[in-house]
Amino acid sequence: MTTMQPAPASSQPKLYSLAAFLAIAGLADSIYLTVTHLTGEDVTCVASSGCSEVLSSAYASVGSIPLGAFGVLGYFIAFSLATLAAFGYARVSVLLRVVVAGMLATTLWLLYVQAFVLHAFCDFCLLSAGLTLSLSTIVVIGYFIERKHRVAGELAPTLRS
Repeated sequence: MTTMQPAPASSQPKLYSLAAFLAIAGLADSIYLTVTHLTGEDVTCVASSGCSEVLSSAYASVGSIPLGAFGVLGYFIAFSLATLAAFGYARVSVLLRVVVAGMLATTLWLLYVQAFVLHAFCDFCLLSAGLTLSLSTIVVIGYFIERKHRVAGELAPTLRS
């Protein structure tokens, strides 16, 4: 008879690979916003008209550091952790959840600022928000899959006859 063991993160390589891919897209978006901020270039919005207002506001940087740079750091860490999780390092999934939770909290704050303080939206900021919400969804799904396998592993000995 075999007993079921809790499934490690490696049982979900596709899920964590998707998270890594989304983090790379967010990294590219954040690098673009950081470079344009530091060089003083204008960002042209396609779907909205508020990029200039949002990216030149007092909320676009912390001191002299553009928010995009924090996005670069967050997405790079998320990419690294998701990649490690995809290769079977089970413990990094907890760190990934913490990082993505911080990114989600920041995203929700920045969406609030755009909607209710600035009354303007930036396409690239909304792209980042969508990517972060997608990463959050993937991390939550991964958590429940891991939890299901952990519970199944704990119940397996009681199910043996």
